[in-house]
Amino acid sequence: MIFTKLILAHLLGDFILQPNSWVLDKEKHKLKSKFLYIHVLIHIILSFIFLWNLELWWVAVLVGITHFIIDVAKLNFQTIKNKKNWFFIDQLLHLLVIAGVSFYFKEFSFEFFQNNDFLKIVMAALFLTVPASIFIKTLLSSWTPAPDTINNIQTESLSNAGKYIGILERLLVFTFILVNHWEGVGFMIAAKSVFRFSDLAQAKQRKLTEYVLIGTLLSFGMAVLTGILIK
Repeated sequence: MIFTKLILAHLLGDFILQPNSWVLDKEKHKLKSKFLYIHVLIHIILSFIFLWNLELWWVAVLVGITHFIIDVAKLNFQTIKNKKNWFFIDQLLHLLVIAGVSFYFKEFSFEFFQNNDFLKIVMAALFLTVPASIFIKTLLSSWTPAPDTINNIQTESLSNAGKYIGILERLLVFTFILVNHWEGVGFMIAAKSVFRFSDLAQAKQRKLTEYVLIGTLLSFGMAVLTGILIK
């Protein structure tokens, strides 16, 4: 259970036991920040506690050293623009280190890549992200409302928000179907109706309302059909 124990130690050390003030101090002072070294020490201690085996002391030290190197790289290379990207890179690298240690003890393997059911689920999930968005956009291309119509009712909107909302809703619907909780699909439709269509109704733009409704039904329909086919 080395993988699980090290992941638990990482979650506690990186999120629960690291105040935001420490993060800000590290970003400001980098290698001169005392909290960087305290943070690494906490990871070593947590890893040692959860492993609770004197023979595995080197694993805790290895996790601490690699954590220090990864954090230093993040602090030196991240900027305001790429800060979000470096957060995910940082977490991925920590995860790879833990997976590597687990692989050394033959606890972690890649046999699931040879599992056909797993590959089918991955394939379906990938299809429901960007490919499905492109399919829906293409199908709706002949009905796309004029820009002035959209601007009249939509004063502010997050960049690419609709695209990511669609991806998330399809993945959630797909997950609900795989675990045999169809009521979750109904919850998703009801939730989106409350948040989305109330604004459209107030705007009194029938064409745009119909456009969004068709897009939503296509999105949910693709997710449902994909889930049924995989099952």
